[in-house]
Amino acid sequence: MIKGIVFDLDDTLISERAYVFSGFKEVAKKIGQDYGLNENKLFFNMKKLFEKDTKHVFNRLLDAYRLDYTIDYIKKLIVHYREHIPNIRLYDDAEYTLKYLYSKKFKLGMITDGYQNTQRNKLKVLDIEKYFDIIVITDEIGRDYWKPHKKPYEMVKEKLDLEYAEMIYIGDNINKDFVMANELGMETVMICREDGIYKKKEMDEGYYAKYNIRSLIELIDMFRF
Repeated sequence: MIKGIVFDLDDTLISERAYVFSGFKEVAKKIGQDYGLNENKLFFNMKKLFEKDTKHVFNRLLDAYRLDYTIDYIKKLIVHYREHIPNIRLYDDAEYTLKYLYSKKFKLGMITDGYQNTQRNKLKVLDIEKYFDIIVITDEIGRDYWKPHKKPYEMVKEKLDLEYAEMIYIGDNINKDFVMANELGMETVMICREDGIYKKKEMDEGYYAKYNIRSLIELIDMFRF
């Protein structure tokens, strides 16, 4: 019997793309102030670059404008991006599902990768810590313990006081979310978001989730919660 549900955060409960664009707005504002440029145009061009390739967007933007900059300046933009207070919200189905599961007294956990300041700012804005018995931000225990390392799953198991077979792990990233969860014997569910950043990644053997859904509300019927 399932007694606990463990969630990923980005592209599971919230749109990672929405977070990225929230950060881009703040970076565009800073670049605009520093170089005397229109921040709205900077933001628009940043999004276009991101849709083509998610890597080195700030460098490519500054290069496109033929601006002089240093590596230190890029590092400052990255810090500005990671530490901004984001304009984000839960997916509608995520908000409904969390409230429903919480009302039914299920034990809830979260395992999320990402820089600790970044993830803490997300949680602060979302105001969802009240729903969870444990939230593991893997960066807070060390970069070596990011998924798919076993340690965060062990921490959740200990806190929830459940067997792995009594828990579901739900995430979106086929490269890391289900590797350890499958190995430990958890039920695994992949949420396929239309705007998901990892949606187009190829599935490697053994990385599949046991179930695939398009809305978290499907969990309620699937497992008869």
